[in-house]
Amino acid sequence: MRAPVVLLLGPGREALSGVTTHINLLLGSKLGEEFTLTHFRVGSEGRSETGVGRGVRLLTSPFLLAATIVRRGVAIVHLNTSLNARAYWRDLAYLVVARVCGARVVYQVHGGALPQRFFGARRSLAALLRATLKLPDIVVVLAQCELEAYRVFAPGQQVIILPNGIDCGPYLKYARARTDPTAPLGLIYVGRLAWDKGLYEALQGLRLARSLGVRARLVIAGSGPEHARLEEYVHELDLAEDVRFAGAARGEHKIRLLSEADVLLLPSYGEGLPFALLEGMAAGVPAIATRVGAIPDVMTDGVHGVFVPPRNPDAIARAIGELAADRKRLVRMSAVCRERIATAYSIERAADELSRLYWALYALSEASDVRNRRLDRGA
Repeated sequence: MRAPVVLLLGPGREALSGVTTHINLLLGSKLGEEFTLTHFRVGSEGRSETGVGRGVRLLTSPFLLAATIVRRGVAIVHLNTSLNARAYWRDLAYLVVARVCGARVVYQVHGGALPQRFFGARRSLAALLRATLKLPDIVVVLAQCELEAYRVFAPGQQVIILPNGIDCGPYLKYARARTDPTAPLGLIYVGRLAWDKGLYEALQGLRLARSLGVRARLVIAGSGPEHARLEEYVHELDLAEDVRFAGAARGEHKIRLLSEADVLLLPSYGEGLPFALLEGMAAGVPAIATRVGAIPDVMTDGVHGVFVPPRNPDAIARAIGELAADRKRLVRMSAVCRERIATAYSIERAADELSRLYWALYALSEASDVRNRRLDRGA
């Protein structure tokens, strides 16, 4: 029997984004042994295009999707999206096309606003969103708080939680050295350099910690629209000796940086389920993080790291000082971080759950095809 074809919609495979990481991990997982996995590129991430080129792409891409579904005999469209304005309106077209072409649709939401807040008090748009969420066969979310919100907002729709998974192997090859209590605490941020990642507050917290006599160094690994401004801000705060910009980190470079760090900084204003957290914990790096999105599902305060409120440099400074003063605690946290990711957030677990979901949807398609053939013969 020919393997069912599953079309994964998301950014280009070379883009620096969590959704790209998710898609690449799925394409390299054992799901490929059961299904024919194909990537269909959407969005502007990783592209270099003019405004005219972007407009042409937006107009033609839904038609290209329809042609791909028909030509490849796609059984399932796995649409990876986020609940923000750009992604929602763009991906609504892909969702409608997939349904019109008869494919089963997995609508996976990678963070963004909760549905109750997305359109605020605009009732007509909220009603449109509710109707949109009824179009897929299933809605997949990453966090417990999202699961509850989506089930309330779209009653009757099947909504499940299916957290991201990572390949833990590469992050285990470097043994964690016991940190020298006399050395500066090694902090690291990995991800997009954007205003909502809390990096300005992180730098303020680092300066406050230094004023209290805490020695710490921060490596910022990533790229994004705030890069130049962040470099200026480092100099404004007189932190040039304590902060290093390592550029966009991939593969072995990222693994090496994490292996050399003591603590991951993740003070975002909002998240889905950040791969930086999963990768950092898999490498044995406890986190200073905000209690947003799926982060509280993954880490426990005082066990895998320390929670701080968003936009709170004072809390970040206290957390840095607390962890710098107790290196033995960091060693204990490191071990339980690795265990947590290996047991609950591996790509093998994610692939198993998606396999069951895909087969259930494929069975529905097969049953529907049988009914249609019988009706045709009866007619």
